[in-house]
Amino acid sequence: MHIVIMGCGRVGAELAQTLERQGHTVAVIDRDPTAFRRLGSGFGGRRVTGIGFDQDTLREAGIEEAGAFAAVSSGDNSNIIAARVAREMFGTKHVAARIYDPRRAEVYQRLGIPTVATVRWTADQMLRRLLPSGSEPLWRDPSGAVQLAEVHTSAAWVGERVSKLQEEAGVRIAFLTRLGEAILPTSQTVLQEGDLVHVMMRCDEVARVEEVFAVGPES
Repeated sequence: MHIVIMGCGRVGAELAQTLERQGHTVAVIDRDPTAFRRLGSGFGGRRVTGIGFDQDTLREAGIEEAGAFAAVSSGDNSNIIAARVAREMFGTKHVAARIYDPRRAEVYQRLGIPTVATVRWTADQMLRRLLPSGSEPLWRDPSGAVQLAEVHTSAAWVGERVSKLQEEAGVRIAFLTRLGEAILPTSQTVLQEGDLVHVMMRCDEVARVEEVFAVGPES
């Protein structure tokens, strides 16, 4: 997959290097050309000097063929504008924005842009927004038989009760992350757009669970 990153600070550089090691092609945008030094001499991706929400700059970075876009510059407004341009103008499938003010998270989520607040920031969190397929464990028991993982959930599940998802997948949903806050679901909890679903499951059933979550509820 080709991935475009806006912002070459510490987090942007780490994200770019990690994605390239995973075999993706990467382009990094920053208005300061000296920022690209953080990428190191071994980085083989594109370095694009410009403003991350400028359409010509995004095209130079390959946004038209990109499967994901991450806005991780130092400005909340720039990040959300760039994320919206990538999503709405170029149809980029996976888009995520870093924010410094977590009080804005609800507004951005309503725009359909997943966010990661700086106070809870890790590059791994952004990777989960950009590459939702594949459930990397957040925790695994000492025997290696059971794990807790965030599982990508199809939009077809939005509006359905968590209890129905649990029943069809045969797993226990440990908690949801909604608008940046963790909530413990009850039998009446309904999945909303933007919810991140954290699942407790057997390690040998991950592929089956991912398939149920990706397909949607049975008719």
